[in-house]
Amino acid sequence: MRYLPFPEFFEKSQCILGEGAVIERLRRNSEFELDPDIVNSAFIYDKDRRTAISGIYRQYLDIGLKYNLPLLLSTPTWRANRERIAKAGYEKTDVNGDNFRFLDGMRKSYGEYANKIVICGLLSCRGDAYNQSEALSSNDAHKFHSWQANRLAEAGVDFLLAATLPAFSEATGLAKALAATGKPYIMSFLFRPEGTMLDSTPLKDAISIIDSDVNPKPIAYMANCTHASIFKTAIMHATHSSATVRNRVAGLLANTAALNPEELDDSEELVEEDPQIFGQSVANLHGELGMKILGGCCGTDDRHIDNLAKRLVSDDFESE
Repeated sequence: MRYLPFPEFFEKSQCILGEGAVIERLRRNSEFELDPDIVNSAFIYDKDRRTAISGIYRQYLDIGLKYNLPLLLSTPTWRANRERIAKAGYEKTDVNGDNFRFLDGMRKSYGEYANKIVICGLLSCRGDAYNQSEALSSNDAHKFHSWQANRLAEAGVDFLLAATLPAFSEATGLAKALAATGKPYIMSFLFRPEGTMLDSTPLKDAISIIDSDVNPKPIAYMANCTHASIFKTAIMHATHSSATVRNRVAGLLANTAALNPEELDDSEELVEEDPQIFGQSVANLHGELGMKILGGCCGTDDRHIDNLAKRLVSDDFESE
């Protein structure tokens, strides 16, 4: 089955529903432990674990189908870089490609609705996403992330998504690695309410420099693992944001805790939010700021995504 190229898919979609949490739900609710190196990337190789992760993705697929919304799914490859795959003992296995084929098989099972499903190849920083001091330099990031970016691109993902990025230096090198694959790509940062990345780089500087220095530039930018209230404060910041930022940032995969990154990282218990409140606050970002990709991150589950989808189709546009 041939699907619409992602740039066209992105352009024609008024709003794209994002999935909710996957890793965090497995950590909280599953009887299976996450791998210390590659987290949930090897779940597909074990029958029971594959059933567990399939069930979560199936919930999000069913919600997208229910509301007839374009849907974004991310490969469970957040930590599947070459270094971590080797530590986990999977160096002879195509972990990135197998995880794309796993999701693509699920997509194909949805018949005509499959044309409204887009799959991104997910990558992240090398170190702790909440510790910007561990970030790679731009040159080192380019070299380090090229291997995984190429594996995902060769597998056939619709686009690449570099997510949970805390620092400008590594984000720049990662963007260059993604651009070199020839695949369209999106960069997703962690936002501070002050309108900066975690390393204090103003959003307007990060975006303008990457756009000018990397060819081709990202299709768009996003934030993830950031609460809707913090996202809105950041993107509207008078000094560190700008009209260009608000034009180039296209969405949010929101968490349920209105905490700054340090508070969130130190929190021993997951802070949850009422699904209806979550759905309304995240959906408001579409009407108020024109955000196109809206979904969930830590703390969310099918209830949150269902409420978000319900709000999106009932507010100010009809699903396509």
